[in-house]
Order: sequence, then C-alpha cells, then structure tokens
Amino acid sequence: SLPQTQNLIKHPYHPEHSLQCCFLFVISSNIYYCLSCGQEAKDLVYYCNICKVIMHTDCAMKPIPFIVDQPKSHDHPLTLFPRQASLTCNVCGLLRKHCPTYICIECTFVAHNDCIYAPHVIMISRHQHRIAYTPSLRLKNRSCGVCRQRIDCDYGAYTCDKCSNYAVHSRCALGKDVWDGTDLKVILHFLHEHHLQLDLSIIYDENKLCRGCVLPIFEGRYYSCRECEFFLHETCAKADRIVTHALHPHPLTLKIDCGYPTGFFFCNACYRFSGGFVYQCPIKECNFDLDIRCASISEPYDYKRHEHPLFLALDPKEKPLCHICKKSCYKQLNCIECDFIVCMECATLPYEARYKNDKHFLKVLCGEEVCDKDWCEVCECNLKDTKTNVFYWCNDCCTTLHIECLLGKDPYIKPGQFLKVYEKEVQIYKTYVSRPLCDNCKEPCQGKLLKRDNLTECSVNCVAKIFEGVHIGRRRTRGKPRSTVEKIK
Repeated sequence: SLPQTQNLIKHPYHPEHSLQCCFLFVISSNIYYCLSCGQEAKDLVYYCNICKVIMHTDCAMKPIPFIVDQPKSHDHPLTLFPRQASLTCNVCGLLRKHCPTYICIECTFVAHNDCIYAPHVIMISRHQHRIAYTPSLRLKNRSCGVCRQRIDCDYGAYTCDKCSNYAVHSRCALGKDVWDGTDLKVILHFLHEHHLQLDLSIIYDENKLCRGCVLPIFEGRYYSCRECEFFLHETCAKADRIVTHALHPHPLTLKIDCGYPTGFFFCNACYRFSGGFVYQCPIKECNFDLDIRCASISEPYDYKRHEHPLFLALDPKEKPLCHICKKSCYKQLNCIECDFIVCMECATLPYEARYKNDKHFLKVLCGEEVCDKDWCEVCECNLKDTKTNVFYWCNDCCTTLHIECLLGKDPYIKPGQFLKVYEKEVQIYKTYVSRPLCDNCKEPCQGKLLKRDNLTECSVNCVAKIFEGVHIGRRRTRGKPRSTVEKIK
C-alpha cells in the first residue's frame, strides 16, 4: 500500500492536470527527472499521465515561491507564470514545454525555476580556467566550447575572463559529464584564512575597498569574508599566483603583503605607491614590484581611449610625453599603427569612478575634449588652466573633476592603514569635509589624509619631503625612479 500521502493533488507548477501518487517502477523503466528540483526521480512520485511529468513527493508538498527575488540572477523580482506557454528561458536558451517558468513583470526576462539559481562561477572538464555566467554575449558568432555549435548572444552563457574568445552554452556547461556540481561562489583564497562568499554589489559603498587593488567595490560581483572586513573584486580574486610580465625577465609571485617596513610598496611600472596585493620577483637583487593593475596588462592591450591595440615599449633613451597626461613616460604603451603613447599610470587608471555628489559613474575624459566652460567640482579651477590633460567626467550631469581631486594623490593606499616613512609612523584617514591644508605643500588634501605628530599631509611624498626635501616618487637612481621603500629595504 502507499505511504500516508495524498493520492491526487493539484500543483501550481503543473496547473493543467492533477498529479497522481504512484511508484515510479509501475509507470516506466525510463529515467525521469523531478519537475520541481530537476533531480532524478525515484520510488514514490507524483505523476501526470497526460503530460508525462513527475515530481518528488517531498517537492510536491513544499510551499513554492510565487515571487522570487534573486538579485544575483536578475535585477527585478520574478513572478511564477501559472500556465504553459512557448517562452524561451533567457538563462539556458531552451524552450521546455512543461518546465515551471518565472517571468519579470518589468521587462521581458524569462527563467525556468531551476535556471534562476544557476551557479555563477564553475569549473568544467573542457577548460583549464574558471568560467562565469553572463546574461548575454557582447561578441557575436561564437561557438560553444563543449558542443561546438553557435551561441545565441541574446541568451545566457558562461565565459572565461582569461580567454576572451571562450564561451559555453549554459545548458552545456551544467551538463553532468562536464561540470562536477560545485558552485565556486564560496572559495578559500590562498591569501586569506577564511572562506569568501561571492556577492553582488547593487548599492555603491565607498567604505568597501578591494584588498587587492584598493579601489572601491562598485556595482558587480565581488567576494567578501563573513568573519572580517576582507573584500575582493571578482577579477582580483582570480588573479594568477605567478605571472610572467613583459617588463621583467623573471616570473613574479602574488603576495598579500609587500614585506617592507613601510607597509606599502612602489610599483615599478606606474611609479605609484600601493598598499594592495603585490607581484614580486623572488630574486632579491632584482628589487622588482608590480601592483595588481599593472601586472594585469598584457600584449596586445585594449585601451578604451584608443582605437588600436597597444604594446609595451622597451625603456627608451629619451622619455616621450604621454598623449593623455602630457607628462614624461618612464614605462609606456605604444601604438604600432600610429604615434599614440600612453604611460602606465594613465593606462591603469580606473576607467570608471564614483563621486559622492553624482549618482552616475564618471568616466575618463581626455584633455582635448575639455572646453573653457569646464570647471572642477572640487577645487573649482578651470580645467583649461591646469597642467594635466586627463579628467573624470559625467555625461549626464556635466560633472568634471581632476584625477587627484577625485582619487587623491595616493589612491591605492587604504584608509586606516598604518605606514612607516623614514621610521615615522603615519596613519591614513579619509579626507574630511573641510579638506584641511597640507602642512607641507599648503594645498587642500584630496582623497586621503596622512597624519603624524600633529601634522597633516596630503600624500606620502609630502610626508617624505619633511625629511629629505625631495619628491620621492620621482627620485632618480641609475636612470630609474626610486622610492623610500627601496631605501628602507
């Protein structure tokens, strides 16, 4: 006899017909999958004899959500569509006749109930790198890395961040013979002792800084630690442990701490100070460090402010001027099709940034696009009168800011961090609303404050000037810039 359960039920996932309780082996010897959870059906089930659909008895008894709010899958709440319809799922790209379907009332998004919770980051047997889900493909005419068939760019797929042309159908990537079933949204990063959870940032929070690149977490996916204040952009979390770079002959190893008494390091590509992750040459005599942004640059490099691919140049005898900032280049990227040159400092600037008084993203603007009416929102100077030729600009609100006015002079050193400059302990703070004057250069402090011995400075260079009277970021040693880090090591 049947266990204590209802023999006949009506279920919202299959409203057309009643479902009959029975043993699966009585129906058929074929393999069936549960209409609700998608897992293989066994033993006692609910069955529709007309449509040949099956549900586990446990799944049939569970309350179902009529509205699903899953921001990791879709920006808007999804509502159960109660009737069968010819709707193609935006996630898997399939039309499954009897599969429960959810739709978005605000847009045309459609998803099967099991596709709503599709994993975001996975490893498959057909590719050496992790692949991540994307709702649509920017480039057309891609073929699937598993079935080799064309991928419709209007539907979801999995792509590889490191192999720009690699993509896989969602349905192919999640196949049992391809994917091991592990969702990599929870990872144990080799540079952190706790597990990290993959989250989705919807609201901009300037206090949430990536530990790798020390930039704020904007909209998009990132990893966070539930036990401490540790955050990583998804791209920073995927950074390779060891890289080879065109600027150095030896492999570079990724480290969370530079190991210097100062608590920060000097990047040998862009010549900026950083308190984030560092790629170091294990050979001490090389004394070579790269921040995570500069280490990510490979050839050919796709720079968004130029139409041609760029290539890293060898150290020239004469230092040309960067076409963006109009300063001398120490390390640069050149265009082989025209005479365009950009320094590493400009090439690795965040293409988008946020300003507290503007709800939109600000994008990098080149100087030739600036007119006489443009003024910096922070320092209130006419942009035509300043030496630099690169700014941040909001097209919607016509907001324009100098790079340093928005990011500060040391944008990659984290607030709250303690540094040591010439044996003096310095603490980093956020800039106050009043923007106090720097005790060294007498200019308003933008971005961050460096405080020590009742003194306030706007940058590491200004702190060091008190002791040496030189600009340590451009001090020359054997034809190359030198920093206090090199001196203390």
